Amino acid sequence: MSTTSSQTPRSETARSRRIPKVPFWAQILLGLVLGVLLGWIAKSGDVSWLKTTLDTIGSLFVQLLKLAVAPLVFFAILVSITNLRQVNNAARLATRTLLWFMVTSLIAVAIGMAIGLISNPGAGTGLTPKDGKLPEHAGSWIDFLTGIIPKNVVTPFTDLKVMQIVFMATVAGIAALKLGDRAEPVLRLSRSVLELLQKALWWVIRLAPIGSLGLIGYAIADYGWDLISKYATFTVDIYVGCAIVLFGVYPLLLSAFAKVSPLQFFKGAWPAIQLAFVSRSSVGTMPLTQKVTERLGVPKEYASFAVPFGSTTKMDGCASIYPALAAIFIAQIFEVDLGVGDYILIAFVSVIGSAATAGLTGATVMLTLTLSTLGLPLEGVGLLMAIDPILDMMRTATNVAGQVVVPILVSAKQKILDRDAYARAAGVELEDSAVTEADADTERKVSVPAPAGA
Repeated sequence: MSTTSSQTPRSETARSRRIPKVPFWAQILLGLVLGVLLGWIAKSGDVSWLKTTLDTIGSLFVQLLKLAVAPLVFFAILVSITNLRQVNNAARLATRTLLWFMVTSLIAVAIGMAIGLISNPGAGTGLTPKDGKLPEHAGSWIDFLTGIIPKNVVTPFTDLKVMQIVFMATVAGIAALKLGDRAEPVLRLSRSVLELLQKALWWVIRLAPIGSLGLIGYAIADYGWDLISKYATFTVDIYVGCAIVLFGVYPLLLSAFAKVSPLQFFKGAWPAIQLAFVSRSSVGTMPLTQKVTERLGVPKEYASFAVPFGSTTKMDGCASIYPALAAIFIAQIFEVDLGVGDYILIAFVSVIGSAATAGLTGATVMLTLTLSTLGLPLEGVGLLMAIDPILDMMRTATNVAGQVVVPILVSAKQKILDRDAYARAAGVELEDSAVTEADADTERKVSVPAPAGA
């Protein structure tokens, strides 16, 4: 007893002397501001070593994120499917989740097409078909459909073919459900590996402020404002379209269907949206996305299903707004007139083919899939590659926001949303984000109210 009492004052004194923590969002914002400044210095002063340094910093950060993608997706999907057996009406939850994915995708692609038709992003750019070049990899419906099933179990992990990994994880998860208790040893191992991967990824996420400095700095140093000015209308269109969905459509859906405060949503979800903007990776942001979704009152068992699937298939920015605007932009550059049927095809591709983006940085496969479906020249992809990283930031932020919104909508309609938790939700700090399963169980036990008269 004496030992404990003597240690307590010292620990309280140590805590009081700590330097106040800088919020995670403020760290990333500082990294972005410094990155823009250093990128401008590197570009205007032609400082090659600074440009190289910024490129190295940004590339290493993205490389570290990608390192965990393959195993993270596999075990997250596998565990999430088996977790659904702990949820009532699991089939209805899964069905409504997919339906909301489709509905929000349709809304997003309609907004993208409307903005493109109003602004004519390809007019007055000075770009010509000669400026385009064929992409190294093009997507087609045959490749998309046949590419889902892997030829072996190794290649999807070594070549980072995310949809093939999702396919194998889904099959394994369903098989585990069928086996019941006999699959429990494998599931215990899978849960442990998933926690290990998430813990390691949190360490990478801590580097996001430094990574944002390198990514935005190199973008400014390499592309410069002159190049961006050629795509000014198209860039503004992408950001405006994503902003309408992010700050208009999503809040409206939350207010109308979930009957919750949009401001509280942004308060709780902002760390994940911000990290997505910096990292340009829905999958890399997945652990943080799941954590903020749970903090916003979505049951853990359902969130562990909806968020991993959303991270690989729910892409309102990359698969809806972007290909719609890009198709209009490229059609105008190549002087191709699009008809009503073409716009219907764009909407169809955005809903059905969004999984082709696979939650990784960039949306080239989705764009080539759209262009090949419309019969537009694939050389148009080359016109947009130079500006892609700048566009991908806002696209991915919109993707991740949608991946949080849909589970909230479904949970609210199914009456399983913890509205008190939603009202209390605040931004996740990294120090308390990597909660283990055991910690979560403890929290749930502590929070259960005692029976009356106890």
